[in-house]
Amino acid sequence: MSVVLRLIRARRSRSRLVRRVALELLALYGIDWPETVEIGPRLSLQHRALGTMVLPHTRIGADVTLYQGVMLGDAVPWLHRRDERPSVIVEDGAVICTGAVVAGSPDRPVIIGRDSVIGANAVLTRSTGVGEVWAGNPARCVGRRDEVEARALARAAGHPAAPVVRNASPAAR
Repeated sequence: MSVVLRLIRARRSRSRLVRRVALELLALYGIDWPETVEIGPRLSLQHRALGTMVLPHTRIGADVTLYQGVMLGDAVPWLHRRDERPSVIVEDGAVICTGAVVAGSPDRPVIIGRDSVIGANAVLTRSTGVGEVWAGNPARCVGRRDEVEARALARAAGHPAAPVVRNASPAAR
């Protein structure tokens, strides 16, 4: 487990001193991570998650990968909320790339679907489906994760990336 992940988990300690020291050490990395954020197992923080900001009322599932400079949270953070409804829900296996901003609200939470990818510097204000790839500002769906990975594997093998045939019979593939 990385040092940063241990510091994030230390924010939930019973000791006030441990919580405060963890907060200050995370600040050295430029990370703002409240203790109220729900974290699933096997969270992966790439490049020590430098500059990452996660606002309260965010729920992160299992096997999620976060890169540096990511912002997850409320679209209107200056409003003081009393309810506990999440504004951003990151489901299992999602990948959020460098500099992405995901902003939701308790009335309309943004749900990042299982195994979805949010591209670098994307600004996402809508929910995604399962296994979709979203990119741009404002973010829009640019493909499916399995198609993108198949093209990348074909390029790595030295073959030109063939277009993916959709809804074809297994014999036609």
